[in-house]
Amino acid sequence: MIFCLAGCFGTGALVETGARRIDTAGGMIEYLRARNLPSVESIEVWPNKYGDGLIITTEHYEIYTTLLEPLMLSEIPTFLESAYRGYQNQLPEPIETTTKFTIYLLADRDEWEDFTKTFAGPHASLFCKIKAGAYYLNGACVAYNIGIERTFSALGHEGWHQFNSRHFKFRLPNWLDEGVATLFEVSRYEWGSFYFEPSRNTYRLSALKKALTENRMIPLKELVATNSGEVLATNQTEALITFYGQSYALVRFLNEADYGGRLAHYHQLLTDGLQGHWPLSEADKKIAADRNILLTVRWNRLVGPKLFEHYIGDDFEAIEQEYITFCRKIVDHNRLKTQD
Repeated sequence: MIFCLAGCFGTGALVETGARRIDTAGGMIEYLRARNLPSVESIEVWPNKYGDGLIITTEHYEIYTTLLEPLMLSEIPTFLESAYRGYQNQLPEPIETTTKFTIYLLADRDEWEDFTKTFAGPHASLFCKIKAGAYYLNGACVAYNIGIERTFSALGHEGWHQFNSRHFKFRLPNWLDEGVATLFEVSRYEWGSFYFEPSRNTYRLSALKKALTENRMIPLKELVATNSGEVLATNQTEALITFYGQSYALVRFLNEADYGGRLAHYHQLLTDGLQGHWPLSEADKKIAADRNILLTVRWNRLVGPKLFEHYIGDDFEAIEQEYITFCRKIVDHNRLKTQD
């Protein structure tokens, strides 16, 4: 179970003025086919309890939607395929996807909650606590229309969870999984593709700045041992936002700091998770590999620091000093860009 609490993320989506209102699935199919969208393989009617919707198929995705909004449906195939390429770029070498990923995009909150009560079963009440966002469960991302920018941000985030849950032999420690997911929350549209820009994620940067200013930064060794679900259970909203902001900054740190000096180690951490080569005990490997086994707080607290020590370094104090310096740098850089 992985979910996103959507904030004020941004995406540089293509703006189309004067898009006409379309009230039927047949009319929407006609509209989309006439646009000859390059990312779309097929479009057909999806009969469902809320009324006829659409199934939009791309190279790597099947999108089941009750939303009949021309602009969003014109862009979402390209957005998802761009996100897929971005997920692949987290790895040194691309991997092959043979089965399409499933996306459910509901028209509004009421449909989404009703759908969730059936789809999520005993977990539905937890997901329905999400104020505005999406979740990943049972191989599918489930979202609803919260505006094009925030919807795409939520899908970009949850799509990473979907991608690595499908392809990685081992599930990722929470800081790494959520940190990478935040890299896909902000994008811009240009020349027929979406490009992801983590440095423009003002929502995560604002949370990071607040934690730095108020001296509430989670110590690095504690951060890599923390599970966001553990924090959520305590109803500590600020602590949860800080965890996401710091995880975002930590993944950027491993990618960008010291001119990419740790990038090879970061790639090896992900590659070994993909292939099942982490240096874990047989018991912990079993939990890492079997998604049907509940991911316990104990497992995350043990595995998170152990993997960090093995792949990144065991001198937490020295690395934390570099990390905090990097955090201040990206926060200040964002402040200067905002002023400009």
